[in-house]
Amino acid sequence: MNRIRIFLDPVARRILLAASLPVLLVAAGTAGYHVLEGWSLFDSLYMTVITLGTVGFGETHPLGQSGRLFTIALILGGAFTMAAAVTSVIRAIVSGEVQRLLGRQRQERILTTLKDHVIVCGYGRMGRIICDELAQANQPFVVIDRAHELIEHFPVRVGVALEGDATSDELLRKAGIERARALVSAVPHDADNLFITLSAKLLNDKIFVVARAEDPASEVKLTRAGANRVVAPYLLGGSRVVQAVLRPSVLDFIDLATRSQHIELQMEETLVREGSSLIGKKLSESMTREQRIIVVAIKRLSGNMEFNPGGATVLERGDTLISLGHRRDLDRLEQLAQPA
Repeated sequence: MNRIRIFLDPVARRILLAASLPVLLVAAGTAGYHVLEGWSLFDSLYMTVITLGTVGFGETHPLGQSGRLFTIALILGGAFTMAAAVTSVIRAIVSGEVQRLLGRQRQERILTTLKDHVIVCGYGRMGRIICDELAQANQPFVVIDRAHELIEHFPVRVGVALEGDATSDELLRKAGIERARALVSAVPHDADNLFITLSAKLLNDKIFVVARAEDPASEVKLTRAGANRVVAPYLLGGSRVVQAVLRPSVLDFIDLATRSQHIELQMEETLVREGSSLIGKKLSESMTREQRIIVVAIKRLSGNMEFNPGGATVLERGDTLISLGHRRDLDRLEQLAQPA
């Protein structure tokens, strides 16, 4: 399927046609001399190449009248055809069309191998911030936007950009929604976010969906449509401004712990998976204290949240540990939470 799509691409078709013309001319010239003059295939090929190349080495064998007429036609038709083909290929290379074609082929290969990635719908102001944060966290993602100028100049780092309508099921499948871990719907219109959320849940009922809501009243609709989290940017921004005024130190601490560029202290969530060596152990026995990790809270599989758990708290399968610590210690805790 990918080969068919690439072949039908206008740029690829033009380059392929330009590259195939010299091959067809050489084949036609070789067959012509072989049939008209009765030469061997090698002599016919040699005569065709030096004729099209206009090098003037002379005739391989004496030509008859039919052979001379064929040579005239080959020179007149072949010289212009070869020049046009070479010009077309050079123009495609200089104008960047070849590079864009190779980029699309690379994109096709990446999309077929992506797994546990994030799909970001909308590359506006909010979408760009989301993509930058995902790139800093080395989280693979696919961004979808219908604006050609935004996608054309997308800075390729960790993510892949697709141009089109994110409400399209076909485009979501192309972005690998069946294999994605999460989808962020950040387009500016609530109706589109609602439709994208519905489509995403129908295509993958296990995907984690975060939806943007311009109108706080749309939060209920988005939640009923299947969104796991609904974010209202203006409401969230206003709340943050108030926190900066009333509790600036608390806000500074949250920024310090949640931004990936701060390596001194970070906040992370760790899922205790089936088969982990942490299951059945007390918090004091799980090495988190030795690793200088502070477990702020534990979210149980039932959804209950236990804040500031004590050392006697027993860890269970499906627990999500919300911890503070150095990045290296948090990575060790993540390893312990994996199946032994």
